[in-house]
Order: sequence, then structure tokens, then C-alpha cells
Amino acid sequence: MSFVLRRAGQAAIVLIAAFTATFFLLQLLPGDAILIKFSDPSLGLSPDQLDSIRATYGADLPWWEQYLHAGLGFLAGDFGFSTQFGTPVLTMLAEALPATLLLASLGLVVALLLAVLIAGLSSLAPFAWLRDGLRQVPGLFVAVPVFWLGILLIQVFSFGLGWVPIVGADPVRGLILPVLTLAVPISAPLAQVLVRAIEQVQAQPFVTVVRAKGAPPLWVLTRSVARNATVPTLTIAGVLFGELVGGAVVTETVFGRTGIGRLTEQAVANQDIPVLQGVVLLSALGFVIISFAVDLVTPLIDPRQRTVASSRSRRALQEVPA
Repeated sequence: MSFVLRRAGQAAIVLIAAFTATFFLLQLLPGDAILIKFSDPSLGLSPDQLDSIRATYGADLPWWEQYLHAGLGFLAGDFGFSTQFGTPVLTMLAEALPATLLLASLGLVVALLLAVLIAGLSSLAPFAWLRDGLRQVPGLFVAVPVFWLGILLIQVFSFGLGWVPIVGADPVRGLILPVLTLAVPISAPLAQVLVRAIEQVQAQPFVTVVRAKGAPPLWVLTRSVARNATVPTLTIAGVLFGELVGGAVVTETVFGRTGIGRLTEQAVANQDIPVLQGVVLLSALGFVIISFAVDLVTPLIDPRQRTVASSRSRRALQEVPA
């Protein structure tokens, strides 16, 4: 119970910090989103009408009133209205979220598979030069810009080989290149952490004992090493959720897909502050949820975590005065 309350408090702090930082950073942006949209002379709006529109959106209020109004609105589930489209921000997020969740989930799964493949081959490859070469692959993946990778995949697999159509593709085939574009950069830090963790676990005495008993390398890796090396990789996978959202912005723009990323790109172009605030808060909420899920799953994978938690609980009970 104390763990849940502690994590709930941490989640509240993260969300408040994300909202506050976003609010003040967006307030520093030059220009006025409402004037950008409504000051077009062809609309024929008078200055009084423009002031009335600004008052409707609360843009005429002092910054601290806008902060309190937006914060209380978020607590009540009211994300406000888009200054560009006049649509409730919550409705726009609900329509865009499923496509991005599907893309991000598949991207994370493929990234984990790539990381496991690279780490496994770098441990089992028969030649030292091949193992060293595989350990350099994550560094190469990190250096590849997402937009460049997306364009390269389109050029090679769509225009060059014609394997995956970029226009008029069915929903399944249309996901192949975007998922790869999102997965490759994310797989790099996962592979680096997993390779490092495998090396550390392989140096432990119990692994030496298992090898001395004649266990083959694949058995040692899958049965004795992998489970102990998974925990840091799982932790970094939760942290990388923010990069998934950032990568989705570029990926959805390059491939013309609808989703949170495309919504963010449009909001930035139009200085649609309510939408940007909603996207940031949604991303922070997703990060909190995934981090909490990782904390719950970690003890199931590593029994030592359960032992530590039990020891702490017993110690706390012993410290309670009779």
C-alpha cells in the first residue's frame, strides 16, 4: 500500500511539473494563435470581435489566471478547445491516440526483438571480430536520424524494390515501414544496455559453475543469463516511452499517417497551445503508467527484488514501537 501511495505521489509531481513547464514555455512563444487564425482581413472581423474571441478562449486573462484555469480544467478532464479548429482537445486526442498507440506498441516490440537479436548474436557468434562488429551496431543505429531513415526505407523498399507500397497500402502493409523507422533508433539503447548486462551477468560465479557442469552456451544464455540481464533492459524500455512519442511525430509526418505525432506537428505550426498542452500531459501520463507497470513487473522477473521488498517490510515492522 505504501508503495502505491508513494508512486501515486511521484506521478502527481511529474504531471504537475510537465504541465507547469509546458505552460510557461508555450507562453514564451512569440505571436498569438488566435490572432494568427482570425486576423485575416478576408474574415472581416473587427477589433472588438477579435477581443471577444480572445476572451472566449481566456487569452485576455493574466498568466496566473490562465495557469489556474487550465490546471483546474485538466483535473476535471477538460482540456479546453483547439484555437485552430474549435474542437475539444480531448476529442482530438481520443481520435488520434489509437493510431499512435498501435504504431508505438509495434515499434517497441520490434525494437525489443532487434535488441535481443543483436545481444544474443554478439554473445553466441563464433568469431571475436563478428562479436565486436555486432556490438558496434547499436552505435550505428543511434546515429541514424529518424526522418532520414524513413526516407531511405521509402526509397529502397517502396520506390526501388516495390515490396511495400507507400500509397494505397492496406493497413497491415502500411505499418511495416513506419514501424521499422520507429523501432531501429529505439532498439539501439536497448541493445547497448542488454549487451552490457549480459556481459556483467556472464562474469558472475554462478555462470562459471553452470559452464563447468558442461552446459552449452545457448542453454547458459537463455536459462542462466537472460533472466538476470532483463531487468535493466526492461527499466530503460519504460524510460524510452518519451522517445517513442518524439519518434512518432517525425514518423507520422514522413509517412503522412494520422495520430498524436501528426496532431503535434499541426499544433506547433499553428501555435495551438491547448492541443500542445494536452499532448504533453498525455505523454507524461503515459510515461508514469509505463514506469509504474515496469515497477510491478520487475519483481516477477527478478526474485531478488521481492526479497529486498520483503526485507524492507520486515524492517519497517520491527521499527514500529510496541
